[in-house]
Amino acid sequence: MMRRLGVDTVSVARLELAVARSGRRFLDKAFTAAELAYCDGRAERLAGRWAAKEAVIKCFHGTTISFPRRKIEVLPGEGGAPQVRLLGYSKGAQIEISITHAGGIAVATALLEVSDQWAPLLPVPSAVSLPVRPVDAHKGSFGTVVALAGSLGLTGAAYLCATAAARAGAGMVRLLVAQSIYPVLAVKCTEVMATPVAEVAPGAVGHSALDHILRVVNASSAAVIGPGLGRDTSTWRLVVDLVSHAQVPLVLDADALNAMADHRRILSRLGPGRVLTPHPGEMARLVRRSISEVGLDRRQAAAQAAAEWGAVVVLKGARTIIAAPDGRICEDPHQVPALASGGTGDVLAGIIAGLLAQGSDPFTAAASGVYIHAAVGRRITAIQGDSGLLASDLLPLIPGAMATLREGGL
Repeated sequence: MMRRLGVDTVSVARLELAVARSGRRFLDKAFTAAELAYCDGRAERLAGRWAAKEAVIKCFHGTTISFPRRKIEVLPGEGGAPQVRLLGYSKGAQIEISITHAGGIAVATALLEVSDQWAPLLPVPSAVSLPVRPVDAHKGSFGTVVALAGSLGLTGAAYLCATAAARAGAGMVRLLVAQSIYPVLAVKCTEVMATPVAEVAPGAVGHSALDHILRVVNASSAAVIGPGLGRDTSTWRLVVDLVSHAQVPLVLDADALNAMADHRRILSRLGPGRVLTPHPGEMARLVRRSISEVGLDRRQAAAQAAAEWGAVVVLKGARTIIAAPDGRICEDPHQVPALASGGTGDVLAGIIAGLLAQGSDPFTAAASGVYIHAAVGRRITAIQGDSGLLASDLLPLIPGAMATLREGGL
């Protein structure tokens, strides 16, 4: 059972002013016909309902449930106490509400209770294992992830991968971004430490920043490179040299893979602790074959690439394949079409990096990250179906999926 508390206050005078300014348009947007009939124009009653709706909305923050104000109806019950009715698919949510007034202020408190309606977990592959979380740990115990991501127009990728690393349990996450997009990420990222880096073009980090970035990366526990990083030629030279010289585990995704496909010699000298996360199109570019050829035998394609490159390869798709250079292979059991949307791969890359920072070996981190990512997608699918999933929907549910795995002994 999930329980959430929401509290909100609003000035009665403020509601009166809003009604005076916008009239019926404001009222019809915020209140149901039944609420308007009950309030009968009385500002105190309108303010109480407004505060109640806002309190309910706060309860739903971080869940997959969302209702606009006009779909939250607050009216007196049989005994006169206010009751909430959600006008739509409430997923079994039960809400208790209280409304009080003092000194011209309406105060509402909402308590949400909703059953855990998650789909049961699919069988967990033997390669999946989660890092230990000692009771006497501190943030330094769980490592630091550095993310080099984002470019002009692709700031969302940077936010998603860095936040996913934090949600997966990394103690600290530092996000390196080009100077001109730093203000965007500094506002968007609260828990992640966004840091500006010198750029060679608007929003593009270039090779001139190699020494600085390499020092930051080598001082971390693990790094994720590539989500939304862009295709500037100087950026790609930077990626190639980072991959060659970084002394910590790396997750290489998206534009990092594109850079490597354009500089294929790097594939023979990746260094230890590398995890590559290509989708079929990226894999096809890396191995210089067609997407259909890669799809003919995905296990063989991933295994051969892992052996040749000396890296863990995560060939994404339905029943994602994770291959290690020593011949180990894990096939994830999930098939989640809702995950076929922009940004979900950035989240996966961040999860794997977060697990690496906590001490998981690359193959275990990759297999576990894939399972967690898909399990969260499957949980959301059970509630809202196979379409409409946003990558950011995954983020708040990552810790819960990991907790469920730990309860099962992982």
